[in-house]
Amino acid sequence: MVTFGVLGPLTAGSARLGGPKQRAVLARLLVARRRVVPVRTLVADLWEDPPDGAVGTVQTFVGALRKALEPDRPPRTPSTLLVTEGAGYALLAEDVDAWRFEQMLGGDLSALDGALALWRGPAYAEFADEFWARAEIDRLEELRLVAVERRASAALALGRSAEVVADLRAHLADHPWREKAWSLLALALYREGRQGDALEAVRDARHALVSTLGVDPGAELRALESDILTQAPGLMISAPVLVGRSAELSALEAAVPAAGLGVALVTGEAGVGKTALAEAFSGALAGRGWTAVWARCPEDAPVAWPWQQVVEGLGERLASADRFHLRLSVVSAVEAAAPVVVVLDDLHQADDETLAVLAAFTGRRLSGRVLIVATSRTAVPLEALARLGPVRVELTGLSEEAVGELVGSSDARAIHARSGGNPFYVEELVRLVSSGGDLGDVPAGVRDVLRHRLGRLPAQARRVLHQASVLGRDVEVDLLSALAGSDVLDALDLALEAGFVVEVAPGRFRFTHALVRDTVYEEVSLTRRAGWHAAVASALESLRPDDVHVLAHHYLLAGARGTAAVRALAGAAAGTRSPREAVRLWRAAIAAADGVRLDLVTGLVRALAVSGALVEAREQRSAALRSSAADPQAVADVLGSFDVPGIWTTNDDPAHSAEIIAAAERTLAAFPGPTATRARLLATIAMEDRGTSARLAEAEEAEAIAKALGDPGLRAFALNARFMHTFQRAGLARERAAIGRDLVEVGQHSVTHEVLGHLVLVQAHAALAEFGTAGRHAKAADDLAERHDLPLVGVFTDWYAGLELAAAGRKAEADRAYRAAAARVRGTGMWGMERGLLPLALLSLHGPSAVDLDDDWGPHRDWVRPLVLPADEAAKAARALGSGPRDLLSEVRACLLAMAAIRLEDDELRERAHDLLLPAEHELAAGTGLFTFGPVRDHLDRLRR
Repeated sequence: MVTFGVLGPLTAGSARLGGPKQRAVLARLLVARRRVVPVRTLVADLWEDPPDGAVGTVQTFVGALRKALEPDRPPRTPSTLLVTEGAGYALLAEDVDAWRFEQMLGGDLSALDGALALWRGPAYAEFADEFWARAEIDRLEELRLVAVERRASAALALGRSAEVVADLRAHLADHPWREKAWSLLALALYREGRQGDALEAVRDARHALVSTLGVDPGAELRALESDILTQAPGLMISAPVLVGRSAELSALEAAVPAAGLGVALVTGEAGVGKTALAEAFSGALAGRGWTAVWARCPEDAPVAWPWQQVVEGLGERLASADRFHLRLSVVSAVEAAAPVVVVLDDLHQADDETLAVLAAFTGRRLSGRVLIVATSRTAVPLEALARLGPVRVELTGLSEEAVGELVGSSDARAIHARSGGNPFYVEELVRLVSSGGDLGDVPAGVRDVLRHRLGRLPAQARRVLHQASVLGRDVEVDLLSALAGSDVLDALDLALEAGFVVEVAPGRFRFTHALVRDTVYEEVSLTRRAGWHAAVASALESLRPDDVHVLAHHYLLAGARGTAAVRALAGAAAGTRSPREAVRLWRAAIAAADGVRLDLVTGLVRALAVSGALVEAREQRSAALRSSAADPQAVADVLGSFDVPGIWTTNDDPAHSAEIIAAAERTLAAFPGPTATRARLLATIAMEDRGTSARLAEAEEAEAIAKALGDPGLRAFALNARFMHTFQRAGLARERAAIGRDLVEVGQHSVTHEVLGHLVLVQAHAALAEFGTAGRHAKAADDLAERHDLPLVGVFTDWYAGLELAAAGRKAEADRAYRAAAARVRGTGMWGMERGLLPLALLSLHGPSAVDLDDDWGPHRDWVRPLVLPADEAAKAARALGSGPRDLLSEVRACLLAMAAIRLEDDELRERAHDLLLPAEHELAAGTGLFTFGPVRDHLDRLRR
């Protein structure tokens, strides 16, 4: 999209505009604001006395403008920006600085600052003498003057009177007839304590208006003069409603964005006033025309519940969707309400998906102004938020003076000493005193205060409150009644009167503060608490049996065992969008089951692998295998359920793979027919024996069975197995590309295999030097990984990004990208990728001069030694090299052998390297998708010299 600038010299993005007449055509079309300008009008506007052929000249100007504005438009295709309409032209501009300026005029101080910053000089400066531009120039200049005055008014509202005085004096020096500006100047001077100067400003205004316009000041300025003379209280800014927090409110103002996204994080201990500060600040923004919407993060809410509250608060509905579209729809709903302030209260209790949606805002350029204010007891462990650099406000206790202002009593000093200035504690202590309690008898902690108040309730009301705390901060009356076994409304009325709960809707109550709920909950013994959670789960089985996520929450806290608990926990594990949450729930389901349930263990194993916990996934898989050794079908189920895709052909754990292969081969005899079980066993053998090219027959048989059965998931698994055995020689990139395409097609039934297909295509097209295609598949893999929370995908696409930079000759950037990608691999359990790849990548980039044998070359060290050892040692080392594994690095090793042969001028090594590389003559040595040793033909040419 082209950005046009008219608030100063005429610009059109990076386009190089022609001479004055051509520029005038563009300006004339911009003045028309997307309306059609007839050709005859353009001719009349450009020339007082149009020459012969003026119409053709205008057409020539338009053609040149189209080329300049849309340089990438294919030949003979119509323009979509500067269009022909009837007998004229229209410029369908989307982004013009003057239009943006007008849209920002209704904003607050930061928006007005941004609006005025758009001005680079007089509007349409080079066309000031053109009659067709004069009206638009005058209109924009008037709006600029209005913006200056509105900015001054907004700054005054924030107490920035000294700044306003300086700005308005400069403004009035050029525009002395602006009565509004004089009023603002006088008010600013008065608020600075300069009453005499304020009155002098009014006198200067009267003189300027009389001498310039011949009129007396209007009613507003006359009333202001009278108020200054009488020192009317209304001239000063009202004291902030929020006691003792003016500095914090000012700090939050710095987070208000001029455009796009702003973030503020308010932290502090429980009860210190984070919520009250956010309420006061969002209320102030609401008074300035912002939409304010609130959401809280209860610890026991469903996934992403706060964002459901936000969207509903904006009058929209959040449809159930996958993770990617859920995040996108939230961001879009909030952006559409701009300017909007979203308050996320108690973010320290947010689930992973709530934080992930928050991170989605930081990765998108917003068209409107959005401010997110989060409150949290602790720091928020969110990298995307940290990178954005939010405004951070750390709240501590109020001063003694502020507490005195808050409580207005002679007990202020004692209350401050007891509370530490924590506003919540202060309020609770005051409430206790006002209800007849003795402040001297109150323990220091607010928990004791709450327990004291709780003890004043009748026993039945206390019991109902204890039961309500088991439901969480939000309480549903029908569920509480089911737990209590009786009517609870009388007890809730007493709790409401005592200030423990508030009624938020018919049939719904909420504890007044999370600390209140926590205090009440912790009064319940662990044994009784577990029993009540179990009772809630039992009630939910009758009321909402399909709400497996809430059921799982209560079964988990009940420590329940049995079929119902396992059903809910396993259902929640299978249904969650978060692999990490799935791991937690699968573990709980296993603990709740009577005896070993292999279906639960295999669910856990797969969740561990997908979440990136590969080491534990292998350990759990081995344990499951050992526990099922006596039953061939059980062994087959354990082995076959681990259909986690694999892209890297170097085995991460050879000992584990040997155990799996042996078990699969023993079990295979029990399944001789062409069944899905046999196909899964065959594919498992081929997957685990990767890097050998010895199991192609098993993979092909598995694929044939899958095709015959019409099972796309099984075929995807078999295709993955066949991919692992397509490295018997160099030059097979096209064969692997075909496998990748098949995986993408059948993998639509399994997102992880669809991702695998894209990654295979990244590798294959990189080897074919088709970087555009490879890049598209890398992006597709990243998009799917983002949508489905697949953390390991980025390991491969990050490496590929470095490869693209290297292929483009951008060595310094590629070096940084390789190092960053290698750092990301560490700790993933992908040991086959952890050792040796970074030194190899740097060798491919910088040549043998980069080789240091003290680096961790892993299994590749022997192939590198001939490049740097003394000639006689190098020759001996090179001749001792075996054939090496048949894997993604086969061609890399052949390139290293070629480099050694050329260095040593060894004909035998030349011939060997030549034979290895010849089948890949028309490919790049880039089949890993991670780095490239350049065109194979270059290596062959050097070998032939």
